[in-house]
Amino acid sequence: MAAGSALAQSPTAQSPATRPAPDPSILTPERVFANPSLSGPVAQGVTLSPDGQLVAFLRAREDDVSVLDLWAAPTGPGEAFKLIDARALVPDAGELSEAEKARRERMRISQRGVVEYSWDEQGRYILAPLEGDVYLASRADQTVRRLTNTPADEIDAKVSPKGNFVSYVRDQDLVIQDLATNTETPVTTDGDGLITWATAEFIAQEEMDRDTGYWWSPDETYIALQRTDESTVDIVPRLDITGGGATTVQQRYPRSGRPNAVVELYVQDRAAGTRVKVDLGSNPDIYLARVNWAADGKTLYVQRQSRDQKTLDLLSVDPATGASRVISTQTSRAWVGLTSDFKALKDGSFIWSSEESGWRHLYLYARDGRRLRAITSGAYPVKGLNGVNETSGEVFFTASMKDGKEAPIEQQMFRTSLRRAAAPVAVTPAGGWWGVSMNRTATAYVGNYTDLQTPSQSGLYQADGTFVRWIEQNKLDEHHPMFPYLSRRQTPTFGTLQSHGETLVWQMTTPPNFDPTKTYPVLMQVYGGPSAGGVKKGWQPATNQLLTEAGYIVFRLDNRGEGDRSAAFKQALYLKMGQPEVEDQVLAADYLRSLPYVDKDRIAVMGWSYGGFMSLMMGTEPKMGLAAILAGAPPTEWSLYDTHYTERFMSTPEANVEGYAASDVIPRLPSMTGRLLLMHGMADDNVILENSTRVIDALQAKSTPFELMLWPGQRHGVRGNERQLAQWRIWLDFLDRTIGTRSHTE
Repeated sequence: MAAGSALAQSPTAQSPATRPAPDPSILTPERVFANPSLSGPVAQGVTLSPDGQLVAFLRAREDDVSVLDLWAAPTGPGEAFKLIDARALVPDAGELSEAEKARRERMRISQRGVVEYSWDEQGRYILAPLEGDVYLASRADQTVRRLTNTPADEIDAKVSPKGNFVSYVRDQDLVIQDLATNTETPVTTDGDGLITWATAEFIAQEEMDRDTGYWWSPDETYIALQRTDESTVDIVPRLDITGGGATTVQQRYPRSGRPNAVVELYVQDRAAGTRVKVDLGSNPDIYLARVNWAADGKTLYVQRQSRDQKTLDLLSVDPATGASRVISTQTSRAWVGLTSDFKALKDGSFIWSSEESGWRHLYLYARDGRRLRAITSGAYPVKGLNGVNETSGEVFFTASMKDGKEAPIEQQMFRTSLRRAAAPVAVTPAGGWWGVSMNRTATAYVGNYTDLQTPSQSGLYQADGTFVRWIEQNKLDEHHPMFPYLSRRQTPTFGTLQSHGETLVWQMTTPPNFDPTKTYPVLMQVYGGPSAGGVKKGWQPATNQLLTEAGYIVFRLDNRGEGDRSAAFKQALYLKMGQPEVEDQVLAADYLRSLPYVDKDRIAVMGWSYGGFMSLMMGTEPKMGLAAILAGAPPTEWSLYDTHYTERFMSTPEANVEGYAASDVIPRLPSMTGRLLLMHGMADDNVILENSTRVIDALQAKSTPFELMLWPGQRHGVRGNERQLAQWRIWLDFLDRTIGTRSHTE
């Protein structure tokens, strides 16, 4: 017997007078994409002041969740207060520059207002770029001072470590402003056209998790800054189509196997105004991966990654001369991953992570690069280095681990010893998912926590885990926006499958009033590519409830290659993207069909970006037997995608002809088993629209019917409540017609 849909329309027409009132406990798309957000008051970008006395965070406005204000709260008694009111300072936000739009797209920032901020290392000031200009908030008197008022955007603004200067990039050059005199001094002056100073290049922003292109030394003597020359990068003409017309963008886009931008690193002596070039080696075809200063500012550490990403060198650089030497090297048969786990200590030693054991762990090194000892070890990966208390000798890190073994669906913070071998001790409780931001001295932290029954909440804690105060409790009581819909909210269950000696984790959510004697359609949600993974014990998005209300079982499996797990697990897809991932999803589909309450003929898949690629690969795999495919912004031929991402996993098209051919979606389309709904942003500068137009062309050439929704002006995601509401209405309608109630009645 087929299960009904809570959102299905009755086939019998009723007059408004006789039509029953809608059930107020049923969540609707119209409510999901409206204000206030159903997530409740969630603090974003939470950080502690360097001295641990004040907490700063971003909070969405209740009247418009697309705009963020900057808030602060004392760590002792006292209430949170609004430090920067974005609407008050800039009532009518104008159009962002194309450069800033692209930068925010790389950083996955979709909101306006105060979207980022930074402290000086003394904790006296908070610097906040706002709609293209820069504002400085004083902690002492809570005043806000406007530092710039120019037609051009100031981007990547920072307060210098001692709080004497503010720096920012304007018109492709780096500028310093003296806070005592309010005078500006250009650090560079020749940024123009294809030459950019102090800005992370496209590849660094999009694929390397590096959003800045300059770094102050701790004593403010030097600034390390990169120079980028894009003249070597191919021009890929791209139509940027909006509701008001179309323009052709001559985008410099480094496709796999093609030249990258030339990136050089320099060190500027701030007072003298002189600049030296850092010796990055004789081969210019490398990646500037990470840049860090020693604690005393006398050494610059540079992580240099080879073009094939199999070698990561750590260079020690003399900032006065630019001379460098390799002091440590990591290698891999597949790729060496990049992290932010490097930490220079006051005594000259440093912490750096490596996967050479098969799991990512932390190691202590001497100043000269000699490894002194392992700080962590075991059959689990360190997710991130949170902080080091050099006084107590404690190291804090996050990991998905229980009893020394991997536990991928939970995340906690642990502490261990810097100076001696010691078993890690959990600082935060188990049972959910913790994200942590520590102060500079690692004496306190902001903990962001969620579990299956708890929406995201933020609190302040001492380093031993003692609770101090709420920053945003986000209590799930009768005042919470989600409260009216809790009675029909379903909690996922979790399980595992085995594939090629690896344990795969999955989660499943059933519809309200689930009856195991009936059969239900299933929607498989997929990303599938390299990422942090999607299966976790955390608060589930409201859109999942839209799907369960519509009568669908919602299922997700993290296949091999997906999730921060062992090196072997992640590298299973090396040189063959789209193959082991689909194999594992076939296992999942077989498992689903073994369940008596699953309708074997009504299984669909939904995914975006790599998930869109996976949706198409799964939908053209006969063993999947899918009835419907929802694919958004899919890469469909990997030679069209960028260098750093694609070559990391697939090498170059010339070196891996077989792998690239096997992952091309087009030859597989004749095997498509179900109906397709394809979506793509018409201004996508990441996965360019050509990836979808080649699918459109191939299907039309074979007279194959499919459905299409293109989004004018949208980039790699659909932004804004109105458009997202339209997107979900389209998705739900398509599912209803293909695997839902109407698929049985039409």
